[in-house]
Amino acid sequence: MSEALSAVDAEPGALSRAQPEAPRLAALRNARNRFSPDEFFGHQPTSTASLPVPDPLVENLTRCVIEILAGARELEQISRWVTDDVYRHLLKRVVLSTRARQAKGLAAVRPVFALGSTTICEPRDGVVEAVVIVRGRARTRAVALRLEGMDNRWRATAINVL
Repeated sequence: MSEALSAVDAEPGALSRAQPEAPRLAALRNARNRFSPDEFFGHQPTSTASLPVPDPLVENLTRCVIEILAGARELEQISRWVTDDVYRHLLKRVVLSTRARQAKGLAAVRPVFALGSTTICEPRDGVVEAVVIVRGRARTRAVALRLEGMDNRWRATAINVL
């Protein structure tokens, strides 16, 4: 025992080298376990201040959605501006409206409509919710949209044609 003490006394760093670096290794392991690829590589939220004014996008998306449902425009044209869930939702609506037109024997024609009032609100930073009134020949509809700032651009996370 006295030999072990004398060896420690003789070499000042011997004790620190002899002990394993358990706290540092445990911290590295915890840091590695906390890494989530979805958080790192997934969509990054963007603040409203660093995004363009959403008004033109709201109006253009509304026009596009009405034309897509009428069969005058392809859904793929707005795929960059909508999330996967919205794309799937609109795809279902397109299939239903296509079947309805075929059952009646009608061809797809470009709809005649005018955009009415647009109401835009910002429930929190990086999120915009809007309602656009669309006046057609036969009826008036409302299109509700939710835009979220993702990866430095607006993306529609919800679109509903009422």
